[in-house]
Amino acid sequence: MLVLAVDTSTPQVTTGIVSLPDAPTDTLPTLLAGRSYLDARAHNEVLVPLIVECLDEAGVTRADLDAVVVGCGPGPFTGLRVGMVTAAAFADALGIPVYGVCSLDSMVADGDSLVVTDARRREVYVARYADGARVWGPAVLKATDVPAESGGVTPAVIRGSEQHATQVAEAFGAPIEVEAAFPTPEGLVRAALEEIRSSDEPAPLVPLYLRRPDAVPPTPRKPSAALKFRSPGESS
Repeated sequence: MLVLAVDTSTPQVTTGIVSLPDAPTDTLPTLLAGRSYLDARAHNEVLVPLIVECLDEAGVTRADLDAVVVGCGPGPFTGLRVGMVTAAAFADALGIPVYGVCSLDSMVADGDSLVVTDARRREVYVARYADGARVWGPAVLKATDVPAESGGVTPAVIRGSEQHATQVAEAFGAPIEVEAAFPTPEGLVRAALEEIRSSDEPAPLVPLYLRRPDAVPPTPRKPSAALKFRSPGESS
């Protein structure tokens, strides 16, 4: 089974072709070709060319793909929708299923861990994991407000954006390992593994926007008293 994996939830564009055994086995997803590009403003320009490069390197065509997996955030609106729309377009054009996953799940470490990415506005996106399974989050918080322990889990390592993971570690006030990480193609597929191997239809793609939108309807304003309005049919 060949899977196209895509993520644009962070400043890094991530994509790759991943091989997955058809039958349930202990074999982890195998990366055949992968590409990444670190530039928060270039997602729309580089994603499709990177996908084409991965297909060429893996020696497969679009028609050989069996499924698509895409990171659904949390992440910024503009960047996140680039990956999700591209993944949905590939799946629709090829008539194959597309699976959405929490992007933070693709960066989880073995054991108990915390995954942290940049949410801007001096905040972080964060989720907590016990033995690789998410037990809390995703949430958006200030780094200083991330609880050191929740769900009975104290993380042994914090992964993700190194700068923001370090801020969280410092707020905990205790030594804790920090590892820089971004979503990976095999990590994305691993996060979708259970759903891919089930016989159920994939759930609709839903972006994980953890904030209310900045855009709001304009506030109605009263007409200026300097303007004279006439009722219909009133003569001048």
